[in-house]
Amino acid sequence: MNSLSKWDPLKDWDPVRELDEFQNRLTSYFGRHPSQRDPGLLSADWSPSVDIIEDEKEFLVKAELPEVKKEDVQVTLENGYLTITGERKFENEHKTKRFHRSERAYGSFARSFSLPDAANPEKVRAEFKDGLLQIHLPKSEHVQRKHIEIKVE
Repeated sequence: MNSLSKWDPLKDWDPVRELDEFQNRLTSYFGRHPSQRDPGLLSADWSPSVDIIEDEKEFLVKAELPEVKKEDVQVTLENGYLTITGERKFENEHKTKRFHRSERAYGSFARSFSLPDAANPEKVRAEFKDGLLQIHLPKSEHVQRKHIEIKVE
């Protein structure tokens, strides 16, 4: 014989489970999640994280490019845009090892940013060390910030 039990929302509701079920429904609507794809597919689209910092002398673009070789990265300036392109290659030297999980993305990437008006494209320089690309965009000397006080009536 089956017994009925009273549902107590304070004890029986699990927000993590609810979010997980919602995510599963949403991803099934738009297509399978990357972790559910064919295990033979070891590459995925990815985009490196970027910080853009400004001080009184320059704009600094920092891009995280772990396990990307310097020769696999290109930085270009064209038509007012700074573009970073490259590729993180999957090392296929693990012939005797089995992957139980592969979540890191590999493949080509491209990021583009419009140059600020104050940037001097003639003096841009870049450096790449330990997986961090830093692009220095010095400010033009003729650009000076003016502080104008506006009286509010």
